[in-house]
Amino acid sequence: MTNHTQWKALSESVVLRHQAYINGAFQPAVSGETFPCINPTTEKLLVDVASCDEADVNLAVASALQAYRSGVWSELAPKQRKQILLKLADLLEQHKDEFAVLDTLDMGKSISEMTAIDIPDSIDCIRWTAECIDKLYGEIAPTGNDTLALISHEPVGVVAAITPWNYPLMMATWKLAPALAAGNSVILKPSEKSPLSALRLAELATLAGIPDGVFNVLPGFGHTAGKALGLHHDVNVLAFTGSTRVAGILMEYAGQSNLKRVWLEAGGKSPNLIFEDCDDVKKAAATAAAAIFSNQGEVCIACSRIYVQKSIKAEFTAALVEAASHYQPGDPLDPATNMGPMVDGAQLETVAHFICSAKEEGGEVLLGGTPEYVEGQGFYAKPTIISEAHNGMTFVQEEIFGPVLAVCEFDTEEEAIALANDSKYGLGASVWTANLSRAHRVSRKIHSGMVWINTWGEGDSTVPFGGVKASGNGRDKSLHAMEKYTELKNVWIRL
Repeated sequence: MTNHTQWKALSESVVLRHQAYINGAFQPAVSGETFPCINPTTEKLLVDVASCDEADVNLAVASALQAYRSGVWSELAPKQRKQILLKLADLLEQHKDEFAVLDTLDMGKSISEMTAIDIPDSIDCIRWTAECIDKLYGEIAPTGNDTLALISHEPVGVVAAITPWNYPLMMATWKLAPALAAGNSVILKPSEKSPLSALRLAELATLAGIPDGVFNVLPGFGHTAGKALGLHHDVNVLAFTGSTRVAGILMEYAGQSNLKRVWLEAGGKSPNLIFEDCDDVKKAAATAAAAIFSNQGEVCIACSRIYVQKSIKAEFTAALVEAASHYQPGDPLDPATNMGPMVDGAQLETVAHFICSAKEEGGEVLLGGTPEYVEGQGFYAKPTIISEAHNGMTFVQEEIFGPVLAVCEFDTEEEAIALANDSKYGLGASVWTANLSRAHRVSRKIHSGMVWINTWGEGDSTVPFGGVKASGNGRDKSLHAMEKYTELKNVWIRL
């Protein structure tokens, strides 16, 4: 696919899976209930999707547990699991255009981002993780000559993964690839706002050779399907990406049930520090614009707080406004579009609320402003930059999950670090400086799970993704993700 017309044609012919996927087959929700899946670009119904609840969760968990206990996947030789997951990656690559269209229709992500970022990253995640399966070794403990102590990594059993709507396919692969690679059975609950690609992926998983029951997908709401998974005593691990509020609720569910392990990748309000010794202000400004306006700002690591040193504020702000002006909302099926609509009307209202709040608290709108919604024409927000901001303002402290950027200033390095850390979140941060000593010093002092120097958002499957503080304790990707889905077994042998 190369042009707008071809993508539109595919979008009109693509098949939309809409039922739950349990034990290797699609089936309606036990209750028969459905929810509407709306295209945020046109506001038209795409399909009615099965709305799963506790009854469906019980079926899926029973199927997953039976598959786990049978050993059909959990006891399969590592090299065989690897080959099946590699085949899944190949199938995803073969159907990459279909998946790109599914997420674009479902949540408004631009087709250009799908083809350049989401699809390649998803394929790479599955392949990289698959290749790790037969390269992770156990340990032999240093004991006396009359004993032998073996330490092995075993699958935990049933893993429930609850994923967000902003990167539907990519976030799903980050969870399911290491969980499956370790030998677990997986139940995936995608967000009710973007379930379509997960359902298609489950179908491909079966085609790749993953046994029935090992990978199940339950579309539904957090307060029904999500709650049932969190409270289920046969779910051994809960992996979640989403809001900090829901992350806390899931921890409560774990405590109320079987003390299941809970891995959380929660909210973010990432700072972007621009020092006066930055050697390329235009590049810093262009990257800063991408760090908040790509994917409509619906990005957990979005650098939504700019802190620029006062001596270069005017120069940087002018370059920032110029860079941001190139982000124009449009039809996400057009490869030339770099901003699609917000995922739904509720998210658009959230963006509007915080822009109004910022203006009421003294912010100066340099670009964009309150969305001008027209019913039936999509949930579009404008790239918005608000200057004269400070940490005492609501929109500077709260996660908006939209294209709204706060521009603040600082005088000294110490002040910049203090301002960056003055947040309940700690997911990502970006630092722009030509001084290597400063880069090292500042990155160590910023309380964040990830820090980028003179760049933003870079990383691959070799590097863990996750945060600290209210941004959670999870680590997706890399070998650290594999550790989340295994448990240590110690075997003592008397010789």
